[in-house]
Amino acid sequence: MDKNLIQRTLSGIVYVAIIILCSTPLGAQLLNNIAPGLIKQQYLYHGLMSLLLVVGTWECVKIMKFGNGYEKWVVYPLVIFIFYMFSKRYFNHDFFFDFRLSEILALVLIGIAVVTLFKYPNELYFDSGKLIFTVIYVALPFSFALGLPKFSSYSDSFSLEVLFLFILIWSSDTFAYLVGKFFGKHKMAPKISPKKTWEGYAGGVVLTLVLSYFIEHYQPELRGNWMVVGFLIAAFAPLGDLVESQLKRNFGVKDSGNIIPGHGGVLDRLDSFIICVPVVYLYFILEKFI
Repeated sequence: MDKNLIQRTLSGIVYVAIIILCSTPLGAQLLNNIAPGLIKQQYLYHGLMSLLLVVGTWECVKIMKFGNGYEKWVVYPLVIFIFYMFSKRYFNHDFFFDFRLSEILALVLIGIAVVTLFKYPNELYFDSGKLIFTVIYVALPFSFALGLPKFSSYSDSFSLEVLFLFILIWSSDTFAYLVGKFFGKHKMAPKISPKKTWEGYAGGVVLTLVLSYFIEHYQPELRGNWMVVGFLIAAFAPLGDLVESQLKRNFGVKDSGNIIPGHGGVLDRLDSFIICVPVVYLYFILEKFI
């Protein structure tokens, strides 16, 4: 058997296992069976997002080839500070209980960063532009991700929004790849991602909606309507891949890193997650007012 295939399979299993353990009550239950009262699930989840944040920032700095100016050293404290401010609200259970202008501004900034990457890439060749883009592209999505699950500080409850978000992203990517491989003829963005086709995109949307129907039907306790969430994920997950592909293309980089053997870096694996999280977060905000 191909050694690379074995490596990809094993690292993929470990990656999926870590996601499941940290985004569901299972992780805390297993640890607390070993040492009762050791940890609450929300802290395990926060630890995962913190790790992904730090590694993702390091990869983005490496991709964009920061110079030796102050920007290279300011980016880490700034990213951590923003994540810390979101974390305070997260553990105070302040998410989704009011409508904050700062959240909407942050969501708008993510949109501006994406447009800048595609339309005005020259702005990102300056270290100041690299600093701003890295903070927006990495710090804000992982910070918003903290607010997706519901939990109780007084019990072991921890909701599964993030787990099913990952599942739908994986299903969207898988279905889009399979449909595109067998039926794809019309390239979506041949210069950025030659393998993506409109047929694959449509297949990803349709089949992800089918899976979303079962999630909505069998997981009624989840926040929001998961037919809507599924559509948003299927629609925006490919954009996440295109954004990271364009970023690497602009700076002549093949992979964001090699922390996941055979799969690349954190940004390679979570490119769709980075774009889908703000979109789903915005939907959950607006859903309160509908």
